[in-house]
Amino acid sequence: MHLHVGNPAPQLKAKNQNGDEIDLNDFKGKKIVLYFYPKDNTPTCTAEACNLRDNYEALLAKGYVVLGISVDSEKSHQKFIAKYNLPFDLLSDPEHKIAEDFGVWGEKQLYGRKYMGVFRTTFIIDENGIIEEIISKVDSKNHTQQILK
Repeated sequence: MHLHVGNPAPQLKAKNQNGDEIDLNDFKGKKIVLYFYPKDNTPTCTAEACNLRDNYEALLAKGYVVLGISVDSEKSHQKFIAKYNLPFDLLSDPEHKIAEDFGVWGEKQLYGRKYMGVFRTTFIIDENGIIEEIISKVDSKNHTQQILK
């Protein structure tokens, strides 16, 4: 992880599930929960997304905008949002450039097999675009509590 609390968040422009371009600069003046997750419709990623969905009003009440991001396609995000009734945008990063910019793309290992992927990480970004907190040990089922603590 090359980013630290107090660093400016990297520039981010990505398409959401509807193909609309989302730019982090559009959220100046708002706090952002930017959560990187490995894959739509996998058990842990679904638990994380549903926890954020179930506590979405509490996050809004604290002034947060919630944005999820993975390497999945816009179409995959559309299905994931529809299946779980997610109220926030999911951004598509198929070339994993944004994940690399945020330092959350790298070699992972599962059952002895090595592969490249996204490390589940959440960045809390303040109203001025500065990283306020980095949550690298995400508790998917209780993620909102980690954010609001």
